[in-house]
Amino acid sequence: MTKPPSGKQTSGRGQRDLRVKVKTAKGRRLSSTLWLERQLNDPYVARAKREGYRGRAAFKIMELDDRYEFLKPGARVVDLGCAPGGWCQVAVPRINALGENAKKPQGRIIGVDLQEVEPIAGVELLLLDFLAEGAEDQVKALLGGRADVVMSDMAAAASGHKGTDHLRIIALIEAALAFAYDVLEDGGTFVAKVLAGGAENQMQAELKRNFTKVANVKPPSSRADSSEKFVIAMGFRGRARETGEGE
Repeated sequence: MTKPPSGKQTSGRGQRDLRVKVKTAKGRRLSSTLWLERQLNDPYVARAKREGYRGRAAFKIMELDDRYEFLKPGARVVDLGCAPGGWCQVAVPRINALGENAKKPQGRIIGVDLQEVEPIAGVELLLLDFLAEGAEDQVKALLGGRADVVMSDMAAAASGHKGTDHLRIIALIEAALAFAYDVLEDGGTFVAKVLAGGAENQMQAELKRNFTKVANVKPPSSRADSSEKFVIAMGFRGRARETGEGE
């Protein structure tokens, strides 16, 4: 299990906070200074650099999988909006994508994004709009079948208006979910980032109709001042729904 890294260091006289302060440089906005200061003092950012991950978001999927165990050896995984690749990095050893453990089945992972992503060993990267016609067929062809997991850490471009940003990310998640319906295998898992705000209630109801278990989680590595949380929907029963079973 992953443990939240400590943001403090210990001296011989006990524990003291070694927080880095950043002065606002000429021509730089206060918001940029505050962001830089937060990055420099974020223990997860430091840990990501130390452990070779492409971003602190890697620890979010790590903590979610430690709890729900959906990234299993042999799993076929699709990571929507995968840039810069931290979630893919975490998935590779957990699904045995490189086949390094001969005693366990080898999984496959496809990272999909609109922008180019630096290669990751064990990951097939697709420069693709997952909303484009035929995108799901391309993914299934690469996977050699349906996916066991569809995951998304996508967020819409921020407008600065909390309500608008919330609606935008809900629309993005609903699009990701529609894609998942097309590619998920029976019993599959859907994982996505959401922002708390109320408009997600309808989506939650839909998830509960189409999955046997739905949970909402804020992992330890998610910043306390962020409204983000993650929905974990397990046990996809969409194939039965499509054929009219269980209606």
